[in-house]
Amino acid sequence: MNVDKIDLSDMGFWALPWSEREQAFAVLRAERPLAYFAEPDLSATSSLAPPPGRGYRAVTRHADVTEVCRHPEIYCSSKGALSIIDLPEEMVEFFAGMISTDNPRHARLRRIVSAAFSPRRINAIEASIEAVAGRLIDRVAGSGECDFVAELSAPLSLEIICDMMGLPASEHATVLRCSNIIASSGDHEYLEPGDDPLEAMLSAGYELIDLLTKLSAFRVDHPTDDLTTALISTNIDGEAMTPSELASFFILLLTAGSETTRNAITHGLVALTEYPDQRAIWQADPIGVAATGVDEVVRWASPVNWMRRTVTEDTVLSGEELHLGDKVLLFYGSANRDESVFADPYRFDVLRNPNPHVGFGAPGPHFCLGAHLARREIDVMLRELLIRLPDIEASGEPVQTVSRFVNGIKQLPCTFTPVAPLVRSA
Repeated sequence: MNVDKIDLSDMGFWALPWSEREQAFAVLRAERPLAYFAEPDLSATSSLAPPPGRGYRAVTRHADVTEVCRHPEIYCSSKGALSIIDLPEEMVEFFAGMISTDNPRHARLRRIVSAAFSPRRINAIEASIEAVAGRLIDRVAGSGECDFVAELSAPLSLEIICDMMGLPASEHATVLRCSNIIASSGDHEYLEPGDDPLEAMLSAGYELIDLLTKLSAFRVDHPTDDLTTALISTNIDGEAMTPSELASFFILLLTAGSETTRNAITHGLVALTEYPDQRAIWQADPIGVAATGVDEVVRWASPVNWMRRTVTEDTVLSGEELHLGDKVLLFYGSANRDESVFADPYRFDVLRNPNPHVGFGAPGPHFCLGAHLARREIDVMLRELLIRLPDIEASGEPVQTVSRFVNGIKQLPCTFTPVAPLVRSA
């Protein structure tokens, strides 16, 4: 593959099969690890998009990704961690929340959110994961086939987060539709013909915020044991979340928490189908293998393609000069296939150890706050599937989400030997 023919800004690149994308990143790591790319021109499809800026560097090696993450004072997030183009500040705040903040504000928000996740609440959430996973498997157990995404991976993460926030089941379809539009960043399957992608994202965001605003107002006078109540009532050293911060956190929770976990679980089934030897190892000891197996699923899936940072002062990265205002995109999937870090990186190995993947971000202040919850969801769902539907496998090609940002799977047919649902006590 000719390095000069690779264009990470071209949406067509993200529609390529995974094997071709991985080949391109291997070439970049070897020949041009901090390659420069022009920014995509979104103004051609959206009236809200500003003209392209001065471009960005693609950070593709593991060592460089971790170096950037360890130095937030040089590589900041507040200019927009989730967007290549420089969106208006209010849109950055709207969609990114605490991901697009730097200290001290980032530390303040993280303290508030961490305090809301008390040990008791975490225990309750973990118990609900077991219940939801079991209920979802019961729904399909007798059918012998289903769309894995629609019936299992997507509703698991969606229901967990909606239950956490206190949103009723009647709102689940709305939340799924809106989060798909936001996280996919323009996949036309989630848009109506002729839709402006940025307008559709804004509209979906406002719809979610309207849901949470109404719920938050109700919880002020009718508190309960949900995360919404905890967040509106948590006060750390006299500081609490503002209504706009709470709203943007909700969007972040849905897109970063629900979308990414469902994609990791779905990639997990694809990998277990393609590597029956690894499936047999996990199936023989589902509890013991989970510690390494779950992290391998996250490395393998790399559900988020990239995060952006902006250079705050002239610096040097791997011998390349970077200047104030330069943009760098951290390509996590490429870092997770780095041959200098991972032995046989294109092999799915459920016993891989050590496994310093950056699927939850690299070490630093922006390491994923929900990593523990995501690991638990992946562990429970895959374990329950391997035990209750032991021969479940992908039975067709996965349908990829066409997105620069999310390494998603929209549809995945699967088959298994039908079994009776479990009889559960009321």
